[in-house]
Amino acid sequence: MSDTLSASKSDLVELAKERMQSAIPDNTWTIRQKIALTCRILFAAGHDSGLAGQITARAELPGTYYTQRLGLGFDEITDLNLVHVDEDLNVLDGHGMANPANRFHSWIYRARPDVNCIVHTHPLHVAALSMLETPLAVSQMDTTPLYDDCAFLELWPGVPVGNEEGETISAALGDKRALLLSHHGQLVACSSVEEACVMALLFERAARLQLLAMAAGTVKSLPHDLASEAHDWVLTAKRSQATFSYYARRALRADPTCIQATPVGAAAGNLATIGGY
Repeated sequence: MSDTLSASKSDLVELAKERMQSAIPDNTWTIRQKIALTCRILFAAGHDSGLAGQITARAELPGTYYTQRLGLGFDEITDLNLVHVDEDLNVLDGHGMANPANRFHSWIYRARPDVNCIVHTHPLHVAALSMLETPLAVSQMDTTPLYDDCAFLELWPGVPVGNEEGETISAALGDKRALLLSHHGQLVACSSVEEACVMALLFERAARLQLLAMAAGTVKSLPHDLASEAHDWVLTAKRSQATFSYYARRALRADPTCIQATPVGAAAGNLATIGGY
């Protein structure tokens, strides 16, 4: 006899969230490893643009973060070739230097204590949409994590290596998780590396869908209440972890060497047990 066929939708949502807590294990990757995996995941999804784009995540030491070394592409990043920098981009650990454009990340981290990871890339469809000087239109279920959570910077501030661009970009982002920058690309600022990776993937998908729909007709709006519900449902921590782990398994199958240090709690060389891989 069923106990749930007469349950309300809100009750079923809460039940599903409870089950996720026990059914979906936490991953054991370090912050560095999750950044490296994110670089590989986004490269495979077309987010590479030469050496453009930055991925950063707060490090254990306050006021510092990890990022990729300038001169390496997303497909070359491992957990051991990242650099650890302070807010002024001084390298505390690692070789080489960070991308000078990382300066605006420092501004966002200062303004948003809730943000632990920032992804800024120039994927093809986001870049194309940015040329139209039009906001992102979220009008399809898969992309609802961006619904009412994506700001728009209409005026291009130029190369983002100065403090002025840091002020402009952090102000434009406000309290949102995402930002479309005209004539430039996309930015997501999230509570975890997993969430940031998933949001960046969805951003490019949303831009591609928007361009396809605009070519066929007029993009219609989603009902606000239902879109907000979908936004909150997809953006649970456990769902972000599960989605990230799926893409991470694909990245590890393509190149297991992107993780070179032994993951926390794992035997050396036994990557098959990490994050469900």
